[in-house]
Amino acid sequence: MPNLYDIPLQRIDGTPTSLADYRDKVLLLVNVASQCGLTPQYEALEKLYSQFKDSGLVVCGFPANDFGAQEPGTNDEIAAFCRANYSVDFPIFSKIAVTGPSTHPLYQALIAAQPNTTSETRSSFRERLNGFLRDKHNGATTNPEPGILWNFEKFLVDRKGNVIARFSPEVTPDDPKIVAAIESALAS
Repeated sequence: MPNLYDIPLQRIDGTPTSLADYRDKVLLLVNVASQCGLTPQYEALEKLYSQFKDSGLVVCGFPANDFGAQEPGTNDEIAAFCRANYSVDFPIFSKIAVTGPSTHPLYQALIAAQPNTTSETRSSFRERLNGFLRDKHNGATTNPEPGILWNFEKFLVDRKGNVIARFSPEVTPDDPKIVAAIESALAS
């Protein structure tokens, strides 16, 4: 498995980068979308970042259009949306694929490192999601069990680059489980 810090990325403005810029920080990596029912999580992500950034937390947003075409915009449109609607100050990266045959190497590594969520709620979210997809697609469930379930799945990475937790999309960023895991990682 590749070192997370060595995987090439691009900032939302197209500038080449990698997670090496955040070495020795605690990272919360989240696949985001602007037209999802979970999009209001941007607000809680920004609050979390503001609360813990001076202690070493960096929230990293990775726009993805993999689920219900809920991130159709260009990188410029996504950046403008994040600033205008949620005053996002945490780093946002260029749009990538987080599931399917074109899954970005970063998400391949994250899934390999933490194949299951820390949360027990993934199966109940999966059932509701399947119901949503059946209703939307006349009885067909078009989202087989992917590595990433939906938008706003969260991976917590410690200061050494180890993936230490994974949270299902419906677990909000301000959930006590996430906050406790971040505080523990920051204290290590």
